[in-house]
Amino acid sequence: MAGTARRPLLVLLLVAGVAAIAESKVYTPEDRVLLNCGSTDGLDADGRRWAADTNDNTWLIDSGKSSLMAGADKMDTALPSTIPYMTARVFTMEAVYNFTVNPRDRHWLRLHFYPSSYNGIAADHFRFSVSTSTGITLLRNFSVYTYAKALSQGYVIREFSLPPTPAGFLTVTFTPEPMGNETYAYVNGIEVISMPDIFADPAIMVGFADQTVDIAGSALQTMYRLNVGGSYIPPSNDSGLTRHWYDDTPYVYGTTQGVVYRAGPHFQIKYPSEIAEYAAPAELYLGTRSMGSDARLNQNYNLTWTMEVDGNFTYVARLHFCELLLNRPNQRSFDIYIDNKTAQADADVIGMTSEKGVPMYRDYAVYVADEPMAAEGEAVWVALHPSVALRPQFYDAILNGLEVFKLNDSAGNLAAPNPEPSRLLAKAELGATDRGAALNSTGEDHTMSKVMGGTAGGAAAVGILAAICVVWYHERKDKEVPASAGGGGGGGSHTSGWLPLYHSHTSGKSSGHLAANLAGMCRHFSFSEIKVATKNFSESLVIGVGGFGKVYRGVVDGDTKVAIKRSNPSSEQGVHEFQTEVEMLSKLRHRHLVSLIGFCEDAGEMILVYDYMEHGTLREHLYMGGKPPLSWRHRLDICIGAARGLHYLHTGAKYTIIHRDVKTTNILVDGDWVAKVSDFGLSKSGPTTVNQTHVSTMVKGSFGYLDPEYFRRQQLTDKSDVYSFGVVLFEVLMARPALDPKLPREQVSLADYALSCQRNGTLPDVIDPAIKDQIAPECLKKFADTAEKCIGEQGIERPSMGDVLWNLEFAMQLQDTFEGGSSCGRRRPDQAEGGGGAGRPALEPSNSNGSTASVTTLATSSGTSRAHDTCVIVEETDDEVANGAAFSQLVRPTGR
Repeated sequence: MAGTARRPLLVLLLVAGVAAIAESKVYTPEDRVLLNCGSTDGLDADGRRWAADTNDNTWLIDSGKSSLMAGADKMDTALPSTIPYMTARVFTMEAVYNFTVNPRDRHWLRLHFYPSSYNGIAADHFRFSVSTSTGITLLRNFSVYTYAKALSQGYVIREFSLPPTPAGFLTVTFTPEPMGNETYAYVNGIEVISMPDIFADPAIMVGFADQTVDIAGSALQTMYRLNVGGSYIPPSNDSGLTRHWYDDTPYVYGTTQGVVYRAGPHFQIKYPSEIAEYAAPAELYLGTRSMGSDARLNQNYNLTWTMEVDGNFTYVARLHFCELLLNRPNQRSFDIYIDNKTAQADADVIGMTSEKGVPMYRDYAVYVADEPMAAEGEAVWVALHPSVALRPQFYDAILNGLEVFKLNDSAGNLAAPNPEPSRLLAKAELGATDRGAALNSTGEDHTMSKVMGGTAGGAAAVGILAAICVVWYHERKDKEVPASAGGGGGGGSHTSGWLPLYHSHTSGKSSGHLAANLAGMCRHFSFSEIKVATKNFSESLVIGVGGFGKVYRGVVDGDTKVAIKRSNPSSEQGVHEFQTEVEMLSKLRHRHLVSLIGFCEDAGEMILVYDYMEHGTLREHLYMGGKPPLSWRHRLDICIGAARGLHYLHTGAKYTIIHRDVKTTNILVDGDWVAKVSDFGLSKSGPTTVNQTHVSTMVKGSFGYLDPEYFRRQQLTDKSDVYSFGVVLFEVLMARPALDPKLPREQVSLADYALSCQRNGTLPDVIDPAIKDQIAPECLKKFADTAEKCIGEQGIERPSMGDVLWNLEFAMQLQDTFEGGSSCGRRRPDQAEGGGGAGRPALEPSNSNGSTASVTTLATSSGTSRAHDTCVIVEETDDEVANGAAFSQLVRPTGR
């Protein structure tokens, strides 16, 4: 995103900790090699320069003669950057990269993989091993495709920390493994970077008195790196070590997740001499998660994190502490447990550091055996409990950061078997009918679904780069080679990774099993009926084109107008989007949601049949549609209707439903000018248990409307819809696209530009001239304030959709007051501004439990209805998945 209101990602994440971060040193690596394999050099989305590994370089021992340079056949929107993921070096035989390195330093080795087909070689045909000259096996019989698919990841980064190499060189060998008659290996990017010796001290072996584990001489694989009680910290804010630190929330176990605290911007972090400044960024130590202030409650539970790992390896859990509030010993003492064993009793951060603001960490080692019969796979558990023996002033515990590393075994091996495909994914591929139940089971399986993700390239959405990315992506799509690998994404049952979630596109047509699964949900049309309805898909009946395919106007059952959406064979949307749309809309019935009439899956087709929306999309009436502009009142009325639909999704159904693609082209208007939210192909069920705050999933949606917090962290909440709706509100006000690359840089992003204008007091100057003189000043203020809150940088800052709806209704009342009318009702676009006649449709208040009611006006005895005499009767909306509480009441919708 661009604009004066939002600075580049680095600045955004520095705001809270500028003073503290200035206290820590920045490490400058002596060796720093970033290879963009199979391509030329270039900058990634974080501004880091990657060198080409082309034949005239010396990285490949055979100068690349036994390999080929290939481009990915498809681009997934989960990628944080095109570099290094859209190109690869493909090997048909063993190949070696050679790096000259400082023999005294440890080094990060990061291998980047993007699961795609390359030059027509299917994604699932790559299987290989990777080893180093130091005798460490990093990967064995590794399938990026299987790994990413099972763990629902869009791309894979394997990070290793390798001990010093006395020979002064490091080789990385890729060995293809046989797959039938073919052998292929590949890599998209390689990083070799010097690192300070942050693993010099041995780790305490949990459960064995006075035993330690040597870390300094070991190779380690990073499994998890969590900013406890804080948000994502990007590599650019990591004191030169280029690490990703992720939010710990998905790993906190149980319903009681403690309390998060963050020190103020002027709090100073003071590194002691025995703790390297590079152990963790100062920003990590500025936030903490504690148990809370209830001493009785705290004594009855553990503050616990759980992280799935591979069996038969030793792991080191590094716990980071920094006391931010207390300053005397034994004010807060606690016990530390690793895998249900006491790692340290009576830990007292002040007792160990002498003063607040001083960071420290402790390393604990634990061996995790492989238990084939385990229901949920192996995991490392970290738990904290107040020390009862010491009787501290506060029965509490704290933690600031948590890292988990895998150590190589005695044979120099770090490799583990490929994970098993998730149960959810297997169920989806078999065409299970109850996806809602499957999603619920995933939510209950706490550790299965909680693979954490962050976008290292969050800055890819900054400024003009976002617009360029969109244009580049759509141009490339025209040249794409369809991927041979289908499949969909679900939660992984084995989450030993720690990178972004993945949901692969299904490029092929439906396999024919869905019709039986979806039978009974709604009407099943035959393909011949669809052909008759659309006059054999006549181009004259095309009323729109979207990511799914073309939309036709049609007629069924003789006189019923419908909209028919037919999947394009080359569309990036496929079976899962089709099934999601049918399942969602067949269970939801609401005045402000588009109604699904039926579907067709005959002859390999995927077709959806909806109620016909006579007035098309909201965008058509704002710009780019060639239609007369809507009045301000009509725009506000449509916004209120759309807000009601979204509010119902978030609160009125059995589970929260997150739309995930709210935009003006997905808000339709019917013949009576009633706004309806449409297109549920990307929708997700929200958290299904009280201890869940979000759903971890890959980023999907539309650029310009994407919630930046969701983009960075892959954590989806209902506040992601609120952000997108905030962009819609400004789009309605300013009548311009969410992203417009043709505009000056500071105006490319509507969200950033509108926010800047709002805060600078210049918003009235950029309002659509067609409505500028129609808006009541107080109405504009309420509307703009609401939109501004919706696009807050963090989800916690944004209002709920219910609050948004209330504010918009209040804005309408302010408009009514300004015009001298009543707040009970509003005009349709085909009615005169003066009112009279049959009156105006009345407001449709939302009840307290989130359901939205339809409204009918009660006419006076004379057959006419004056606005100020009108009251409304509220009737229960037909909702198959709501709680079912019927209600009926007379209301007079006056101001609150």
